[in-house]
Amino acid sequence: MHPDSAKRTGAASPSRKKIVKNLALVGIAVVVFVSGLLIGNGTIGVQSAANRSAGPEDLDYTSVEQMYDVLRSGYDGTLDQEKLLDGMKAGLANATGDPYTDYFSPKEAKEFNEQLTGSFTGIGAELGEDEQGNVQVVAPIAGFPADKAGLRPKDIIVAVDGKTTSDMSVNEVVKLIRGEKDTKVTLRILRNNSEDVSLTITREEIKIPSVKWEILEGNVGYLQISQFGEDTVNLTQTAAQEFVEKNVAGVVLDLRGDPGGLLDAAVEVSSLWLPKGKTILTQKTGGVTTETYTSRGGDTLSGIKTAVLIDAGSASASEIVAGALRDNKAATLYGEKSYGKGSVQQIHNLANGGEVKVTIARWYRPNGQNIDKKGIKPDKEIKMSDQDYEQKRDPQKDAAVKFIKSQ
Repeated sequence: MHPDSAKRTGAASPSRKKIVKNLALVGIAVVVFVSGLLIGNGTIGVQSAANRSAGPEDLDYTSVEQMYDVLRSGYDGTLDQEKLLDGMKAGLANATGDPYTDYFSPKEAKEFNEQLTGSFTGIGAELGEDEQGNVQVVAPIAGFPADKAGLRPKDIIVAVDGKTTSDMSVNEVVKLIRGEKDTKVTLRILRNNSEDVSLTITREEIKIPSVKWEILEGNVGYLQISQFGEDTVNLTQTAAQEFVEKNVAGVVLDLRGDPGGLLDAAVEVSSLWLPKGKTILTQKTGGVTTETYTSRGGDTLSGIKTAVLIDAGSASASEIVAGALRDNKAATLYGEKSYGKGSVQQIHNLANGGEVKVTIARWYRPNGQNIDKKGIKPDKEIKMSDQDYEQKRDPQKDAAVKFIKSQ
């Protein structure tokens, strides 16, 4: 899952083309309304036997060929070979029953990877699935169309432009929501399992740095990470250095609505607070530890009083950071329980330009807990009411700042 210099392999036969990106996805099977979720950066290598599932070495494609012959001879229409092959690959991924194992066509793969640059066209939000299989909002991105329109974490997408999303996958809903810049899309949502809300949102080209920071009143450093992308490490290091130079009283690290991203970025950000060698996360496959990630030094913010803000939109990479700082006693958590994404995926390049994302492991906090479907509970739980959202109040941030200022 590291280092940053990992590159994609060139063209190769499908059977030999192996792992290109190993992700603590870090992202959630979450998809930005326009592209795809965020993935973790990784080393190039051959998948080990320990990561292989106990499936047959080869599949019998006889019935598949029979089905194709039936279509070719009897279908009243034109068969597109590329679409047929994409459909079979998607079917193989979907048949695992794992919401985080997925196939991306070449076009989808391109969009998937562009997400890491922080530039895309859409409404600016992430989607995932709840335990019932409903497509729900993980987090709207602050300051962009979805957020301005009032979309919230845990909102269930019931329909898009009048078309019901019942029995649709996340990717299928994303395709309905996508569109050209300056066009509108209407989402019908179910909020709190009771409110039926309709929102019309104008799509925009969205360019966002993953990190913002400022010095608040009382000399409190405020650092907000919206996703763990390619620019995150450099920006957080710059912010940390500025905080130290200005001798801040403490730091509020805001990870609310952060769906995740690059694992390597999560490790580097955690390392800003932790001395070299501290456990950040442990990766296990089949219950056996395969790798342990530790802090890398350069702990610029070590010893500085820190509060971390989390909520239901904080997932994967943001949960890794929150858990690592909490378990190593480097920070106190404020807000609401996080999303609960504790599995690890790898990305494989395919010869056609597509990609397949495969769940290969689970990750565990330094305290030994896997947070999948459980999330991380804050030390100080503070909920946001409807009135808080409507009146732009932020009691979670206020409480964290008050904690930093207290002696």
